[in-house]
Amino acid sequence: MSSPATPAPLLVACLCAAWCRVCEGYHEVFAQLREQHPDWRFLWVDIEDDAELVDDLEVETFPTLLVGRGAELLFLGPVTPELATVQRLLAALETAAAQTQASPAGRALLARLRQSCC
Repeated sequence: MSSPATPAPLLVACLCAAWCRVCEGYHEVFAQLREQHPDWRFLWVDIEDDAELVDDLEVETFPTLLVGRGAELLFLGPVTPELATVQRLLAALETAAAQTQASPAGRALLARLRQSCC
């Protein structure tokens, strides 16, 4: 458990599909991120294999990242599959405030992911 001065570790979920060739290549980037941040939780979520988990969230562009800290949804959206891009995004989100306009489906997915893994 983190102290009040230290933010909780991030949960980073990649929402992809097995048939997506961009996602296929993103596995290596995601593995590098996991190595760089061993205290964060990284999840690979196949939107078809894990359809019950994804529920009614519409994922239209791959890869899509969901980033949360505790119950706070910090980011939900597509990203380019380059390591430097995702590193910059995660560095900015590490101390960011929760999205005030976060989608209910995104917040619900974050809650389900937290229950299933953390």
